[in-house]
Amino acid sequence: MMTRKLITLMAAVAVSLGGLVYLQAKEPGEHGVKHEHHGPGPEHMMGNPLEHLSKELNLTDDQKTKVQPIIDQTKPQMQAIHQEAMQKMHALLESTTAQIRPLLTPQQQQKLDAMKKAHEDMRKAMEEMQDAKKL
Repeated sequence: MMTRKLITLMAAVAVSLGGLVYLQAKEPGEHGVKHEHHGPGPEHMMGNPLEHLSKELNLTDDQKTKVQPIIDQTKPQMQAIHQEAMQKMHALLESTTAQIRPLLTPQQQQKLDAMKKAHEDMRKAMEEMQDAKKL
């Protein structure tokens, strides 16, 4: 009985993380987590890097002007690395769920499928909300 609960918990975690990873792996602005002027990637986690550096290091206007192009040059590389990592995480979680699903009872599989659908529906709703904000 304890094993069944553990498997169910693992499946629920895998599906939940899978949904989260999927949302994070979307392109800038395609999910509800986007902040103004920020895309996914490391700068997304800490806000605007220039503002952060400026505040912490008390940069002059001249320094800000010189630092911004350096930050801008790294953004595409950082986004590509982030995107690749999210794709790998998504694939790993999909594989994990595929391995766990056959171990579940038909009722548990049905619940797992419903959880996965709920996450997909939530992702779609967040995309629609983001698209509506663009209008």
